[in-house]
Amino acid sequence: MTVRGGAVLALFPCVLAFLAAACGPRPAAEARAATVIPDTAGLLVATVTARAPLELSAQLYVEHDAVVVARSAGVIDSVLTELGSRVSTGTSLARLESAEQELALAQTEATYENVGHLVKRARAMTKAGGITAADSEQVEFQYTQADLARRKARRDLELTHIVAPFGGVVTTRYARPGRFVAAGDTLFRVTEAGPLLARVRIPEGSATMVRVGDQAVVAGMSGTSVKASVLHAAPAIDPASGTREVVLRLATSADLLPGASVVVKLGDRTRQAVSVPREAVSPDGFVLVAENGRTSLRAVTVGADLGGGRVEVLSGLSSGERVMRSAVVTR
Repeated sequence: MTVRGGAVLALFPCVLAFLAAACGPRPAAEARAATVIPDTAGLLVATVTARAPLELSAQLYVEHDAVVVARSAGVIDSVLTELGSRVSTGTSLARLESAEQELALAQTEATYENVGHLVKRARAMTKAGGITAADSEQVEFQYTQADLARRKARRDLELTHIVAPFGGVVTTRYARPGRFVAAGDTLFRVTEAGPLLARVRIPEGSATMVRVGDQAVVAGMSGTSVKASVLHAAPAIDPASGTREVVLRLATSADLLPGASVVVKLGDRTRQAVSVPREAVSPDGFVLVAENGRTSLRAVTVGADLGGGRVEVLSGLSSGERVMRSAVVTR
């Protein structure tokens, strides 16, 4: 087959047009498509020298915080306090119906009084030799039994009165008038107003630097900050968690309440801290750890911001490990 030069020249623009179509830019929608490609090199978990306070999450609590339960079965006759009420030690919170207990007490009181007269006469006659020792002992026994019955009846009546075990605030009220309750049913919760305390567990690497009396700052979720001091510190490291328990006492309660989540900022000394780039930690506190060619999801506890795009990791990672990050690239 013979192809003339003019025919080749005639086909050349078509070939160029085909090549331009094949190699030219793709549609805009396809050009914007992105793929998440893992960075197989990973980011190094390193120990760095930092001068920043320890930042530890905690929940506030008070020393006295108790559930008040019914101490005997019965129907609630009256509720004498409301949610949020301040109470003192022994303040009446509610009463159960007590007619039966009152009658039982009156009966035992009468029996005790009657046997009391008998024992007085028996004692006098024993001195005079009018009755035998055995008869005297029998009367004394009856007197003791009557006294025990009277004391039990008093206790049964006392248990129908629901009282505050200590001074504080009523933080829960389940009691309702007319409701039958069994012994052990929860009726109220009383919480001491203060002082507020926070318990934290300090990693072993920084635990020896903490002393009783050290100052700290407790920050609430609303932005409220309160000064605090170390009240107690465990004398040993917990081998299971590798941490030391420390209890802090807040100087004031401010706008903070028992049970609130807070961040404790403790100390400001130069120390060794395990750190990772901030980008490696998800907002909910997880990292992707690379190990032996595989990856696994691991929860971590994040501490202070160390600057330079790195954050402290209080637990979950060790120096020398590698964590993954995701790089978004276009094609």
